[in-house]
Amino acid sequence: MDRVEIALGPLTYNWTAARRASFYEGIAADPTFDMVYMGETICAKRQAINGAVMAEAITALEAAGRKVVHSTLSLATTDPERRAIADLVEDPSLTIEANDAGALRGVVGRPHHVGPHINVYNPGTLEVLAERGAVAMCLPWEIDRKSLDVLIRRGRDLGMVMEVEVFGKAPLAISARCHHARAYGMTKDGCQYVCDRDAEGMAVDTVDGQPFLTLNGLQTQAHAVTVLIAEIAELVNMGVGRLRLSPLDLDMSAVAAVYRKLLDGALEAPAAEEALLALLGERDPANGFYYGVEGSTWAA
Repeated sequence: MDRVEIALGPLTYNWTAARRASFYEGIAADPTFDMVYMGETICAKRQAINGAVMAEAITALEAAGRKVVHSTLSLATTDPERRAIADLVEDPSLTIEANDAGALRGVVGRPHHVGPHINVYNPGTLEVLAERGAVAMCLPWEIDRKSLDVLIRRGRDLGMVMEVEVFGKAPLAISARCHHARAYGMTKDGCQYVCDRDAEGMAVDTVDGQPFLTLNGLQTQAHAVTVLIAEIAELVNMGVGRLRLSPLDLDMSAVAAVYRKLLDGALEAPAAEEALLALLGERDPANGFYYGVEGSTWAA
């Protein structure tokens, strides 16, 4: 069987320029990551203030031999945002991950990736995407194991590299409005980039004080961190070609090392799970989507 790669997904949080530079410096130095997805997928306003440091990070990653894929916004609501996506996808030198229908339209006929924000739930959709030039597909977070099996096998038959998110906070929704800014008493237009106060988004509790969701700018994420580790052997048997890790404010190189050792047979699943849970600290783990139950469930 082909070697399963490890990819780092795009940074979904609004970290400062200094924090981003330090983070990607470490990623560039870590050969565990075969591929790194770069680009602002949540809020175009963040791109305006972080564009320079992200461009420098891309240069460093490529110089270190990492494959870089440029991810697009997952929701474009204004003409400038649509033009920015168009400018990105029209550059033939870039490998693009399309995260909305407009980006898909711009890359038709050339090799490209399809991101997890595109709703792909059946083999017919995969076939259409492959015909239009998709060479890789990261499936949506909420798909259960039976559907993953069908889609991964069909994608492989079509010559696509099938990718699954195995670590990170699952995206649940995205809006044109910024509830994160509203929570701080601000508007979207006058937000003062307040989302940079929360390194992993703002926790939202229920009325009785139970952890519930995470606000991340325009995006709503799960509270718990998706952790698929005991499930990796099954995913490999299905034919998954790449595992994606979504950045959190912890040692992502250590996280990647656990997955690499597990894939290479240097670590057994129980020990790998124990190591990952230790890295999570007080964060709650979840794997419910995989088993077709509530996504916040942890089936140990």
